Amino acid sequence: MEISDGMSIEHYAMLNSNNAVLQGVGFAMLKNVMDTQEQMGAELTKMMEQSVNPSLGSNIDYRV
Repeated sequence: MEISDGMSIEHYAMLNSNNAVLQGVGFAMLKNVMDTQEQMGAELTKMMEQSVNPSLGSNIDYRV
C-alpha cells in the first residue's frame, strides 16, 4: 500500500495495525478449525477401527 498525499503517517500506521489484528484473529480461527478437524478425524478413525469385525452383533442368543 502506498501512502497517498492525503493520507497521514498516523492513518497509514492505524490501517496496518488493524490489518495485523485481523490477520491474527484469522490465524487463531484457522488453528481452532484445524484442531477440531484433527479431533474429528481421530474419532472417525477410532470408529472405523471398531467396525472391523463385521460379524459382531449379527447373532442373537435367546432362550425360551
